[in-house]
Parts: sequence; C-alpha cells; structure tokens
Amino acid sequence: MDPGLLIAICWILFLLYWGVSAISVKPAAERQSWAGILANRLPIMVGAVLLFVPWADPFRSPITSHVSALKWLGSALVVLGLLGAVWSRKILAGNWSANVQFKQGHKLVERGPYLFVRHPIYTSILLMVLGTACSANRLIALACFPFFFMGFFIKLKQEERLLLRHFPEEYAAYKSRTKMLLPLIF
Repeated sequence: MDPGLLIAICWILFLLYWGVSAISVKPAAERQSWAGILANRLPIMVGAVLLFVPWADPFRSPITSHVSALKWLGSALVVLGLLGAVWSRKILAGNWSANVQFKQGHKLVERGPYLFVRHPIYTSILLMVLGTACSANRLIALACFPFFFMGFFIKLKQEERLLLRHFPEEYAAYKSRTKMLLPLIF
C-alpha cells in the first residue's frame, strides 16, 4: 500500500470515528466561551492549512531527498497516532467534547492511556500531524506542527483550569503523578 494512501485512510477513519462517537457524549453542565474556543482553534486552523492545503506552499521546499523512508516513517507515526487517539477517546467515553466543557455526571478519568499522560488524545493527534508532515516532505508542512501544538497547549491549559475547579484535590493529585503530553518527559 502507498504510504500516502495509508495516511489518508487513517485521517478518514479518525474523522469518522470522532463524528460517530460524538453522538454518545454526556450533555454539558458548563460550556466554554466563544473567545476560549477561538483561542485554541485558530492556531489549529492555521496549522491545518499549512499541512493539508498544497497551494499554501508556493516554494515546495523538500525536507530531504530520502522521500520513501520519510513517507514510511510518517505513515507509521500516523497509524500509531490513530490507534492512540481511538484508545484515548474510547476510554474517555461520554466525558469527551470538542470544546472545553464540564459534562453532567463528569468523572475524572485516570485509566488506560490517562495513566501515562493527562492529554493522550492531543499527544496522539500531534503524532498524526507530525507523521503527515514528514510524509508530505515539505518544509511548510513541518511548519504546521508548532501551530497545532500551540492550539492544543492552549486548550489543555483551559481544560486543566476547569478540572481543577471541579475536582480540586483529585485533579491536583493526578497532575502531580502524570505529565501533560509525553510520559516521564513533558
């Protein structure tokens, strides 16, 4: 199978799973403001344009001449990211939302991938983005990563403030035991 096709299939599966699983989330008890949503979504949208819109790179500057190896490495990262994202989303279940929200009957999840990092969905999506950018073999595609990272970092900080407000002791203890995005590192 062509690595580019594999990456496209992974992103399609990701979007389908995200859409279908969003149907079964709990109702919101507390919603985020539009300003908060815009603050985390805008960098991600800029990153998405740099990654997925070919005309955003008028120079087509390649990362390396070892295109085949980079494409296969990229596709492996995307597959790994997809598996991590689906696992994380499945464990989070009805507590998940696209925006920063506190759900009715919200529970603090500390099992599965949440044993290792507090935001494994963001870690997994960033892995998919990095793999896609590597496989694209364009410098502008790689430049998308800081935008995605910034958007997810803003969002995870918003989520952590919300969870600390609702689970002051439990979330503080959880934060002290786990890293944000990379086990044992960050």
